[in-house]
Amino acid sequence: MSKNQLRSDKTCLNCNHVVHQRFCPNCGQENTDSRKTFHHLFIHFFEDLTHYENAFWKTIRNLLLKPASLSKEYLSGKRLSYLAPVRLYIFISFITFFVISIVAEGTELESKPLREIRPPAGLKLTPAEMAELREIEAVEIKQKKVDSLRVAGLFTKDEAESMKQSLEKNYKAVKIGEEFGYRTVRQLDSVQHSLPESKKFSPVKYWFYRKMTLINQKGMTGEELVNKFKESFLHNFPKVLFIYMPIFAFFLWLFHSKKRWYYFDHGIFTLHYFSFLLLVTLISISLDSVLTLLHSDIADLISQIMIFGVICWMLYYFFPAHHRFYGESRGVSFIKTAVLFFINFIIVFILLLSFMVYTLINLH
Repeated sequence: MSKNQLRSDKTCLNCNHVVHQRFCPNCGQENTDSRKTFHHLFIHFFEDLTHYENAFWKTIRNLLLKPASLSKEYLSGKRLSYLAPVRLYIFISFITFFVISIVAEGTELESKPLREIRPPAGLKLTPAEMAELREIEAVEIKQKKVDSLRVAGLFTKDEAESMKQSLEKNYKAVKIGEEFGYRTVRQLDSVQHSLPESKKFSPVKYWFYRKMTLINQKGMTGEELVNKFKESFLHNFPKVLFIYMPIFAFFLWLFHSKKRWYYFDHGIFTLHYFSFLLLVTLISISLDSVLTLLHSDIADLISQIMIFGVICWMLYYFFPAHHRFYGESRGVSFIKTAVLFFINFIIVFILLLSFMVYTLINLH
């Protein structure tokens, strides 16, 4: 029960009904002071989330260790003992993507220095590798000249480092375009117009080459391109996931009896399953971040084993959850889950591909 002080005024603020005790007999609102400090707001939010009855931890425990138990309990009518499915999903997804965004900011990809790109000494090189080695050596010569000018007093140390990094960045940016064979859009358009109709690039291939060449002209490195994808992914993936859940529930509806199961039932199962996936992701990312701070080979090994175990548990979880929730034989349940996995894998692949295209279109 809330410990907030009761109002001296006995008129309910919500419905104007006379309140003789703590709660209004007409609408159920508590007759306490509505103005709260930040501390009271935080406590009220947490109490409301956990129902003040240990429902939160009970929900989390069952979600992780008892596949489908929450869905079965909810549909059987036992709803006050656990967090509501929608509230559970929103809470876990918010915390998960918040933590992912924080971790992502601290793990920006670092550019490899040219000395790590350089082929090993004494190795027999192909003509292409020889050409690349000469380009690397040309950049390194320019960097040495910058160092000489710094020693001569023409540049400060910071200015020299900035110029050397710029030389590396420009080299790597050019390499992005060269992988597709074109340094400029003008060159690409010239080739496209000169080819006979039968050998011209398809519209999709031409669009992709043109986009990558434009990225090259803007001087964007491979690391910057990956970071752009990462930023777009973190921003849009929660929306994509929320939109995908009704599709996931729809396929469950297609594979099960329409008389026994409503679409609503499949929706509840889907909410709990996706909440589980996000919660396990949150736990694994949090533990991996802690282990990374130790900077030891043992910690890295433990992290890899943990991630492998988490992936296995995430893949396996759906099988017992499906079997227990729908009450079908293990054989029938296994066949249905295998088919559902295949269908959803195809859909997820298409969604990710569409997402990559969307990100490329919106690159500035």
